[in-house]
Amino acid sequence: MTEADLACEDFQATLAFGAPHHDGAAAAGVSQATVSLVLSGGKSGRLADETRKRVVEAAQRLGYKFVRRGQRIAPGGQSTIIFMADETITDPWMSLAFEGARDKALEAGINMLMGVSHGDADVETNILAGLGNLPILGLIYGTILARQVQIPQSLARHRLVLVNCYDPEHQFHSILPGDVLGGRAATEHLLHRGRTRIGFINGQQGVDAARDRLKGYKQALSSNDVPFDPALVRPGNWEPSAGYQMTRELMALDNPPDAIFCANDMMAVGCYDALRELGLAVPDDVAVIGFDDREIAQYMHPPLTTLVLPLYEMGRAAVELLLDDAGGLHSSPSRIKVECELVERQSTSTVAQLTERRLAAR
Repeated sequence: MTEADLACEDFQATLAFGAPHHDGAAAAGVSQATVSLVLSGGKSGRLADETRKRVVEAAQRLGYKFVRRGQRIAPGGQSTIIFMADETITDPWMSLAFEGARDKALEAGINMLMGVSHGDADVETNILAGLGNLPILGLIYGTILARQVQIPQSLARHRLVLVNCYDPEHQFHSILPGDVLGGRAATEHLLHRGRTRIGFINGQQGVDAARDRLKGYKQALSSNDVPFDPALVRPGNWEPSAGYQMTRELMALDNPPDAIFCANDMMAVGCYDALRELGLAVPDDVAVIGFDDREIAQYMHPPLTTLVLPLYEMGRAAVELLLDDAGGLHSSPSRIKVECELVERQSTSTVAQLTERRLAAR
């Protein structure tokens, strides 16, 4: 197969038996990034034809197979990934993770199936048993709440990646949101906008996300030489009612906050309602930031600044880990934290930004 064949037919390369990209890079005398770009069918004009030719020839010597995009290929003929979720209705997180995993799997020409177990080990075992002799590349096990899980033996026999959860013995790959860094980023965002007294309405006690977002909040205060005031931290339960009640309590303090960090967007909805009842404007009087970037956040008045809960990206990363494992690229389980990106909207605008918008609207 020639370079011209690749260009004309729009081929992608898939490693047949696990030779890693750094072997191809060494053989071709280029970087791993260049190998990945050429073998994935990338059309970057930055690569000379001679460079592409060297990568293709080296890949063929190392046993790469070239297949048309969309043609199914998987190590050992294992062409299906099973996504096992505990819940999909109460929150959108596992549906988002499944979408990310499915999109990544389809790029590799691999099927995806989903089962919902409600956390019942017997149901999980029965779901796998019902698949018969279906060739399984691996499993993804996901939970709505970030938490520790015990994996049934029926699942542990397969390649397995945990999404939004982790096992106590660290026997399996796990992919988690970067809640600590997210909590820190949210708090620093408010501090950098001139807010000096920041309230925090936390989530359900005992839940990993609540613990980690509070930890990030405290880290940000400490790094910016702002004393931690326990009176500014209130317990919540992820629901709007808690956001409403705790905002009323915060604003009743002798020295109330000029900003409130709600540990999720739903509590920010209740926070908005309480501030409105008190005759206070967001963000003129009190800036508000949430977490999760639910769809409602962009439609609040004003639109809510928040952080993305990156379940879609976590699902994609899970498939990448399974594919790497199938190719023999991992020697030990890894724990990956995925960044929670900040989405800035009008609920945390500075005084200068507010003035600029008002003048522009005239």
